[in-house]
Amino acid sequence: MKHVASSSTLVKRLQGGDRRSLGRSAVVVRDVMGDSALVGDLIGGLEDPDPIVRMRAADVLEKATRTHPAPLAPFKTRLLRQARSSLQHEVRWHLAQLLPRLPLTRRERALAVTTLHGYLQDRSSIVRTCALQALADLAAVDPALRPAERATIEAAMIEGTPAMRARGRKLLARWPRDAAASGGARPEGEGEPPCV
Repeated sequence: MKHVASSSTLVKRLQGGDRRSLGRSAVVVRDVMGDSALVGDLIGGLEDPDPIVRMRAADVLEKATRTHPAPLAPFKTRLLRQARSSLQHEVRWHLAQLLPRLPLTRRERALAVTTLHGYLQDRSSIVRTCALQALADLAAVDPALRPAERATIEAAMIEGTPAMRARGRKLLARWPRDAAASGGARPEGEGEPPCV
């Protein structure tokens, strides 16, 4: 595929404005959807010194890979590392959305689960809600996680923010109690809007 934007052009499109705006992110989403080779440039954007670029790179990655996550696979180690190290809320909630899209080994999945449990302590309600959704999505593909993550969702419905309680209700409605133990129904939010 032909590159539709160079790395420097891509980063420039993510610059400017403030955290309340998306700048030219929609254009970059279209570019990345048209040329998946640009995913690597966005991964680099997660480490940019500018917090606005990092936030927008994470947002574009999430939107551009929502239906076709395969281009993320070569970057799973970097994404797992970013998820563990990032302190920026806007980046963390998008990374929580991305982790379940990765083809993770059992060990990598365990690392993702540990990271996401840490996100449940974040002061951002959006980060916590996205982490809850991501834990359910990971449990959907790994039956061994289901009992523990069901308990996590149930606890969030008691102690969590209103957004977490609402998300927990949606997740558990798709995940009957007996299915959690037997590996039955999936609690994922397929067809649901993203966690934010």
